[in-house]
Amino acid sequence: MKFAIFGNIYQAKKSSYAGELFKLLTRHDAQICICQEFYNFLTEPLHLVLPPVELFDGDDFNADVVISLGGDGTFLKAASRVGKKNIPILGINTGRLGFLADIPPKEMESTLEDIYNCHYKIEERSVLQLDCNDKNLMHCPYALNEIAVLKRDSSSMISIHTAINGAPLTTYQADGLIIATPTGSTAYSLSVGGPIIVPHSKTIAITPVAPHSLNMRPIVICDDWTITLDVESRSHNFLVAIDGRSESCKETTRLTISRADYTIKVIKRFDHIFFNTLRNKMMWGADIR
Repeated sequence: MKFAIFGNIYQAKKSSYAGELFKLLTRHDAQICICQEFYNFLTEPLHLVLPPVELFDGDDFNADVVISLGGDGTFLKAASRVGKKNIPILGINTGRLGFLADIPPKEMESTLEDIYNCHYKIEERSVLQLDCNDKNLMHCPYALNEIAVLKRDSSSMISIHTAINGAPLTTYQADGLIIATPTGSTAYSLSVGGPIIVPHSKTIAITPVAPHSLNMRPIVICDDWTITLDVESRSHNFLVAIDGRSESCKETTRLTISRADYTIKVIKRFDHIFFNTLRNKMMWGADIR
């Protein structure tokens, strides 16, 4: 089997398990290709001795399985590089919470054994697609977690005229608006009061950020509907964040958000249950009295 490896390049301690991972893959006689920037990080600052590997830049690779070694941010980066390649991604968590990258390092060996024995399951996660006339945004218009519209300045909120399938929904007077997939419902959207959505549900959550009106609540819609956003701002521009990658945008830019024509495949162990993740990692329903 051939594995493509992405990893965290900012904190050495988060890549400390890379050596162990490569030993396990070598034991299986796996073909290994590594993202160039991760390879540079491992061999220069960390001075890690690696087995013979193939290097690649950007999305110029192919493999049977992609391994993300880091936190959820690293997983999102790997997912953006995988795009429409239809390659399943395994997330090994060396970060903090780890919703997407949820395999602890101590389970690397047993998880790889499961993969070689085809004893695992694939979860298909929906992706959002942005369409607009801004070239910077259209360079990478896909989001596994969320697309957020946010104010740029710190003083005044923005007005976000929102329509669903061409029919007006409302105008949000707020610091921003988050359009989230079920995968992204436990990320930025949740932190501003959005609902938790089961990954397999075919829905999209629309969650305002610090709305001016208390009756502006999150709403969940079908994921085959199209959302149109027209933004007004006192500074005449605003921010658009696509899975955390943000660009400034002029207020004359209309944003159209819809479900992409592909999904991201996530490798999960057979005993993985979403509700267990909620309880164990978010202390869901815990009573600490």
